[in-house]
Amino acid sequence: MTTALAPAGPGLLASARIVAAADGRGGTALPVLDGAGPFALRRLRPVGREARVCLVGAMSAPLGGDALALSAEVGDGAALHFRTTAATIALPGRTGAPATYDVRIRVGDGAVLHWLPEPLISARGGELRMTTTVELAPTARLVFREEQILGRAGEPPGRLTARLTARHGGRPLYDQELSYGPGAPGWDGGAVLGGHRAAGQLLVVDPAFAARPPAPRVLGPTAVVAPLAGPAAVVSAVAPDGLQLRTLLENGLSGVDFGIQPDKDNPVQQ
Repeated sequence: MTTALAPAGPGLLASARIVAAADGRGGTALPVLDGAGPFALRRLRPVGREARVCLVGAMSAPLGGDALALSAEVGDGAALHFRTTAATIALPGRTGAPATYDVRIRVGDGAVLHWLPEPLISARGGELRMTTTVELAPTARLVFREEQILGRAGEPPGRLTARLTARHGGRPLYDQELSYGPGAPGWDGGAVLGGHRAAGQLLVVDPAFAARPPAPRVLGPTAVVAPLAGPAAVVSAVAPDGLQLRTLLENGLSGVDFGIQPDKDNPVQQ
């Protein structure tokens, strides 16, 4: 089914959907790969049982007033790797209205998801409210990366509010909301960014953590590995720029026996 594209007030309404399912032969099929507007989804060559999908930005989005939605479902026993070709830039629109971006992810039993998009950049004058909801079955595994860059080179950021909520086996696992930019109290103070302009986290969920959780570890003055109250851990970091942020996140993940690792074919961007 083709996703409808229609105006959302002064902006654009667009959505995309990915469904990955075990194909019964040891691999993963993609029975649904559907998007419109700024969402151009492309199949990549699979690696082992893992299907791979890349999101290509077909137009500038999100602009102020846009309402975007992306959903992904990884069925029982399937494996999916998701990436994007470039950073997403939140730009101002013609009316000054905020944009919204809603991401919903479900991962079934015995399924594995690597969700590794490029950063979200909050450009001057833009306002974006982004929500990400992840529902995990009890034996699902996940590597989820989220990176935010506040302003392009030499410019102040727009307003960005980002919330990540994860549930495991129907129970709360992780729920964090951060707000940056004009009107957000204390966002640039020592308790939040401390003058840095890049922030991010890597959420890793693995059933093996129930018996052997990762130990907490400090990765220098601006990054940490922290186990969660569930079979999960998070690597959190702030940095002066996106390159240093990516390095901190990947160092945190590679330095712990997480059982599943980040994509070695997608190293830190130069």
